[in-house]
Amino acid sequence: MKLRPEQLDQHLRGGLAPLYAVYGDEPLLAIEAADQVRAAAAQAGYGEREVFTVEPGFSWETLLFSGNSLSLFAAKRLLEIRIPSGKPGTDGARALERFCASLPADTITLVTLPALPRPAQESAWFKTLERAGVALAVYPVERARLPQWIRQRLMQQGQRADADTLKFLAERVEGNLLAARQEVQKLGLLLPRGDLPFQSVKDSVLDVARYDVFQLGDAMLAGDAVRLARMVEGLKGEGTAPTLVLWAMSREIRALAGIREGLRQGAALPQLMRSARIWESRRALVEQALRRLPEEILRAAARRAAALDRLIKGLRAGDAWDELLQLGLLLARGAAAAKGCEGQALPA
Repeated sequence: MKLRPEQLDQHLRGGLAPLYAVYGDEPLLAIEAADQVRAAAAQAGYGEREVFTVEPGFSWETLLFSGNSLSLFAAKRLLEIRIPSGKPGTDGARALERFCASLPADTITLVTLPALPRPAQESAWFKTLERAGVALAVYPVERARLPQWIRQRLMQQGQRADADTLKFLAERVEGNLLAARQEVQKLGLLLPRGDLPFQSVKDSVLDVARYDVFQLGDAMLAGDAVRLARMVEGLKGEGTAPTLVLWAMSREIRALAGIREGLRQGAALPQLMRSARIWESRRALVEQALRRLPEEILRAAARRAAALDRLIKGLRAGDAWDELLQLGLLLARGAAAAKGCEGQALPA
């Protein structure tokens, strides 16, 4: 069985599964999900806890022996298997399959893993974990879902905020879910229950947003110029290399130009998306950008990117971060930005 983090609470109220596998690259959600399982197990009388951490030299026979042994101190126990690398190896894969084939009685097993690539999720050992109990994927909260995530957290502490306040909060904590939780908790301490005035929230919340270059591409494709400008400024403040930001922007330009050229030659859009390695979750964004950006904008963006590469390498004078912003706005705002940039292109 597969569950999302927001479904776990309701599931646990209906009873515990014999095994839980928590995997993903969002530390806060992984910690919270594992804590929920531990709390539910403790409440259900699973009083003993045994932890195995899979490190170099780990003996999988120890795990199998423990699984076949009766608890010495309690009738019920929680058995945790931590695999920090996400790679149990050949012996570990076989051991996990054997373990799941005969799960120990009066035991809840909690397996924690990092984010797993697709081949690992399709492997026999991981499929065995899914069949034996519950698999819970914990991935970063998408930008579009962040205001709703914050709203739910505020509701848990008896507070409410309007759409503008939630948007403001999301902008300040984007990409930093641990800080988002801290800021929400801080509002619970500083402000009373009920509706939260925008100004009071603004006075209380720090700007703790963290960005990465991959999110930058989403902002450009979506045409969100305000968010893009904020992200470029944030990446600059965090000391990100301009070369890396240019790479991310150029990658989107090449993908859009390649897809548009393929469409002109009569190729099918789904095939072009796959060839450009556009995953399903981003295809709507790419289609939106293709409808919004004419071919001449993509050509202009490619020229600016090439000139900006020379600037970053020191072959031209100028402010790299200012030009990165202009390149991003050209893609985010399309024709309007191109008109505003007439006569301002970087020298060839």
